[in-house]
Amino acid sequence: MRLIIRTFTYLILFAAALPLLASESAGGAAQEPPAMARLWDTQMPFADQIDLQDRAGWTIVPSDLLTLEADPSAAASDPGYYGREYAFKGDAVVENEYLTAVFQSKKGKVAFYAAADVSTKKLEFLPLQLKGKPANITRCRILRNSADVVSLEVFFSADDAKDLSAVFSFDATRIVEIKPAENVKGISLLSPIEYGIAPTFIGDDLIFSPKDYPSITTLHIPADNLFLGLLKGRSDMLVVTWPTGNQRVRLTLDTENQEPRLVESVDFDNDGGSVYLALLHAPGIWHKEQLTPSYLEKDVAVNWKRPFPAKWKTQLTEADVKTTYAFRESQQNIWRAIAGRYFYPVWFDGDKTFYHLSKKIPPEGESIIYFLEAKGAPASVSTPVDIMRQTLGRQACDAILDVPGRMLRTHHRRGADGIRRAATCGCTAAIEAVFKEGREFEKKDYVTGAVDDMVYFVTRHVQRLSEYQEFARDIISFLNLKAKSNPELKPFLDGVEAIAQKIPQEYDAQKENIKTLVYAADLARQTKALTEKKDPQNLPAVLALGEKWRGMGGAQDELLGKFHSITRSLFQQAGYGCVTLPNALEIAQEIRNRCRLCLRNPDGYEIWQDY
Repeated sequence: MRLIIRTFTYLILFAAALPLLASESAGGAAQEPPAMARLWDTQMPFADQIDLQDRAGWTIVPSDLLTLEADPSAAASDPGYYGREYAFKGDAVVENEYLTAVFQSKKGKVAFYAAADVSTKKLEFLPLQLKGKPANITRCRILRNSADVVSLEVFFSADDAKDLSAVFSFDATRIVEIKPAENVKGISLLSPIEYGIAPTFIGDDLIFSPKDYPSITTLHIPADNLFLGLLKGRSDMLVVTWPTGNQRVRLTLDTENQEPRLVESVDFDNDGGSVYLALLHAPGIWHKEQLTPSYLEKDVAVNWKRPFPAKWKTQLTEADVKTTYAFRESQQNIWRAIAGRYFYPVWFDGDKTFYHLSKKIPPEGESIIYFLEAKGAPASVSTPVDIMRQTLGRQACDAILDVPGRMLRTHHRRGADGIRRAATCGCTAAIEAVFKEGREFEKKDYVTGAVDDMVYFVTRHVQRLSEYQEFARDIISFLNLKAKSNPELKPFLDGVEAIAQKIPQEYDAQKENIKTLVYAADLARQTKALTEKKDPQNLPAVLALGEKWRGMGGAQDELLGKFHSITRSLFQQAGYGCVTLPNALEIAQEIRNRCRLCLRNPDGYEIWQDY
């Protein structure tokens, strides 16, 4: 019975191999089987150039089920063939619907192409120890080869470095996992990157342009598990993610005299963890708009169309701070603390993209348009956040996205039951309307509720202002402590401390105007007392009290906006200021972590538009 079952099993396996046998016996180029991930043997190694169009002679590598030999019937009937490694005669090539990876043995590199554009190489991988050296791939060992997963252990070698290996895993998605062996001290991803972005979701992204560092060749990036590379040509984005650990990220800048200057490679110090990468491809997947004085105080339609719906965003300058603006679906007039009222600077109108810049949001430098998250994006579109969620897991991704931290804190005491604009200006307007009608006694409860709403509003503002002051004290103490043990970092530490010192300085300057909770309680008592009886003097009295309420609330609004802007400036300066100081990277990351905690759950009077 066992012999019959075994024979029947071998017949099934042999039948499964027949389509592969047919493709090899048909002559010419191998026929592509209906598989989600495919592994090829080019039969001859590529020389200097890779041609993915001419596949004459390529063969499909057998799946995990069988190791086909010259006599496939023997392989299908003899268990002794199982476990025998496949030996590549040429280069290994893995492809799926989204990308093609070529393990170029004579160059010692792995080249990646977007499936939609196999004529142009988008990315190369090599161990960091082999960067700039003649190297080769000595062996590709198949760990798994099935329709849904292809996994290869690849061995790299140079004269002074032998058997540096990494495991490459592919599936039906656009994501590639690269897990370096212990002896691989780092990896290098070579790609023609015009802008590098270290995203964050509480605060503003760091955007790095090589032309901003004309005399620098290496930038040390305080990235948090996610890096985005905007490739030359504006049709491709490289997304790289990695789990929390000790990996450090550097951008090596091109030393050739070319325009634009590019990032030559993204280099990682290895801590034993995997690195994940994905290529996103679409014409116009990112855009660069040079902002000139001609954009000032008018609607300007630019020559770019979003390739698909998403949460497209850019950075502009507001109150001398780089500020993130998400594109809206229509033109709007907004009010913001510090800046006041102005036209929202970026929006879509159907297929058209518009800017409206002003003295408050001046047309300076470049506006880089890109996306991280979906917002109406079709299911076929993968976003960088999608890639992060798939590679790092939902729990780790949720901690990075920090959706709860992006929620606004409320200053509405009664929610929807209270005054709609529950600020001192909104509440005083509602109260004054009652007094102008002469109905203050009749609507005593309404006035009392509005006053209590204002007291709650002011109390929440004072609490938030206190949080910023406590943050400033802690960060200044931290910086002073680090300055004692890191005297070589004095210019960097002094620079960020000068920004942090603006918080107590601004508070001292506005202290008289923002008043105290005792002052607010006294105003509340006086306002409520006017409802005890009708009196011709009630209206001028309540109008005078309204001025005091609004003066206090307005000063608090403005100070909150300034504190928020200062903290974001500190967050940015810590990130940009450490890029040429590898010893400052850990301190910069701690500063940014503390800023991020402080920036969580802002009040509505301090937000920027990416919330």
